[in-house]
Amino acid sequence: MGQVDFAYDMAGDANARLTAAVFADCARTRQEIGEDVAAAGLRAGESGAIGALADGPVRALADVVVVDCPAADPACLAALARLDIRAARSGAQLVVSTTMEGLDAVFGCLDQSRAQVLVGPSRGERVVALGRALAHLPGARVRELSDEDRMTLLRLTEQVGEIAARLERLSSGLPEDKGAFRFESPGTAFRGQDETAERKLLRQPRPPLPDPRLVRQIIRHRRLRDRHFDPALFADPAWDILLDLTAARAEHKRVSVTSLCIASGVPPTTALRWISQMVESGLLERTGDEADRRRAFIALSDRTANAMARYFAELEQGADRVI
Repeated sequence: MGQVDFAYDMAGDANARLTAAVFADCARTRQEIGEDVAAAGLRAGESGAIGALADGPVRALADVVVVDCPAADPACLAALARLDIRAARSGAQLVVSTTMEGLDAVFGCLDQSRAQVLVGPSRGERVVALGRALAHLPGARVRELSDEDRMTLLRLTEQVGEIAARLERLSSGLPEDKGAFRFESPGTAFRGQDETAERKLLRQPRPPLPDPRLVRQIIRHRRLRDRHFDPALFADPAWDILLDLTAARAEHKRVSVTSLCIASGVPPTTALRWISQMVESGLLERTGDEADRRRAFIALSDRTANAMARYFAELEQGADRVI
């Protein structure tokens, strides 16, 4: 990729330049990632095979650590779990790419550092992930950019901004959206203006979850559109994720991250960004597997389950009035 030449400072030290460590077993992949790191304005740091992560003391590696892990073998997973601890302790941003086959295992290893997980990413997707990592570094700020660089940065982060804006509308229940339901977050940032009305709503008994067969039928109908129209016309991963998890909760089933990515109807890396944002906003919860600590599942939070139950109850009442 062409050199973007973004320049980053750490607050309080104008001469500091952020570094990125790169780990991949394939030398060609390491070289490609190194070029993307340079395009994002990062200084190249430590580089090597994934096995190097399992050696030496637990220490900070770099500001951003990029790992390519296509095969989720035991040695690779052990190295990722150790890296997850290192990143969480140091505040480093972690970007890990894998395949659909290895997604569940890799995702299960990364439960402390809020790592970004990419599935078969393009180079553009990797640079977007690097941009998000830079934005989340504590104390990091962007120096004055040229107009051309600023436009390039905006293009790279546009998709992430759209996700955040749509999730904010979903979570806050803004009046202009006139949505059929409203999500209630434990954080004050996601509360609506009328908290008295929300408290009254919480005191009301929650209607039961809908029949999962009904939800599965709705999901099938949504997928049927893709046979006749461009799927991009109807891409709504947040709603597809909520529908799938609602049906699973009613069926008393657990949902893996791989299964949820498929249900979202969008590319896996895009789905993972949505899942991550929805977990952070309190719409979803990540739960571990008691039998296998390497696995993790995604579920509705109780508040979201209540909202979905009320939504379907209102749908049923509306259908009865029409009939």
